[in-house]
Amino acid sequence: MFSFKFETDNDLMMSRNYNDLLKFKLNDEGCRTTSSNEQEKVEKNVLLLYKLNKEPILDRHKHIKFLKKSLIYLTTNYECLDSSRPWLCYWILHSLQILNERLDDKIYSNIVKFLSKCQSQHGGFGGGPGQLPHLATTYAAVNALYIIGTKEAYEAINRNTLVQFLISLHGEDGSFSMHYDGEADIRGAYCALSVAKLTDTFTPEIFNGTAKWIQRCQTWEGGFGGCPGMEAHGGYALCGLASLVLLGKTDLCNLTSLIRWAVNKQMLLEGGFQGRTNKLVDGCYSFWHGGIFPIIHAILLKQNPNLKLKYWLFDQNALQEYLLICCQDSDGGLLDKPEKGRDVYHTCYALSGLSVAQNSECPVINGPQDINSVNPIQPVYNLELSTVMNGLAYFKL
Repeated sequence: MFSFKFETDNDLMMSRNYNDLLKFKLNDEGCRTTSSNEQEKVEKNVLLLYKLNKEPILDRHKHIKFLKKSLIYLTTNYECLDSSRPWLCYWILHSLQILNERLDDKIYSNIVKFLSKCQSQHGGFGGGPGQLPHLATTYAAVNALYIIGTKEAYEAINRNTLVQFLISLHGEDGSFSMHYDGEADIRGAYCALSVAKLTDTFTPEIFNGTAKWIQRCQTWEGGFGGCPGMEAHGGYALCGLASLVLLGKTDLCNLTSLIRWAVNKQMLLEGGFQGRTNKLVDGCYSFWHGGIFPIIHAILLKQNPNLKLKYWLFDQNALQEYLLICCQDSDGGLLDKPEKGRDVYHTCYALSGLSVAQNSECPVINGPQDINSVNPIQPVYNLELSTVMNGLAYFKL
């Protein structure tokens, strides 16, 4: 099993040596392929940035400015997301919350009113006003309303019709379709479970057979695929493991196999995560993959309360270096990898990954703590910790 070992706490605070990274450069063994050429290009770009030996500094104010502007104006590049507008709300609001930035109450109220127009009379939220309800945009809308956290936001969720919407998408095998007559994959199960738990509408009957179906999605590699028989993938792995947590069925996961697969997805040279075997590093997997580790940590401690684990089972320092040195746009926003453009999706999941990397049981903050420190998240929902606690308390009343 690939793993990182640290002799002292100071080891976690030290930047990796540039010359040491060179030994991790790709060895294509004399067989050039399209993927090896792309990997070589990424490594070259990353090494150029690491060679500058810059101190990793979070450009907090630039990111906040970029995110606030994106709430009002988006470029034509976002036209393809017209059916994903609740996602845009969630990505932006979540990113701002991680950065500890609160907006005016009027702005939040306007967002609530917009999301209410996306809610179907049959339950769930669509990608925009008048669009068909979809589990993915329902998850995004509920998370966005949780972040706003006002009575108006909580009460905007029609829980009665939401239950009927979830029931209508539940398959006989325990899976969930993403929308009426749509594809069934592990995202559906996760989104359904997440919104059901957050809105206190969960019942075992709605999710009959779901745990066993998710178990079938774990692959021979150890990760989870989108459905039984598919390739293991970082995003699906987070969805699968988080779903088993929400169902209280983590015993159905082959944890040893998952850990082996998960730790091997951190790139030795870049420091970030790849989503699948033999793929390139991507800033968004800082959460989709990095978020697996706090969940694994909690499961291991539940199995053995005397286990002495202060850190996650990956190199938290290396991930922060990748995000802060290689993934920040000079005008604000975060990106997939060097030479890629910024967007609110990668900003959200890169910041979520940064939060994961910092907020282990014993915190690890690369660079100046007063500048780089961000708010902790709850990785099962990918929401800021206090947001989850406040919302759950409201719906339990």
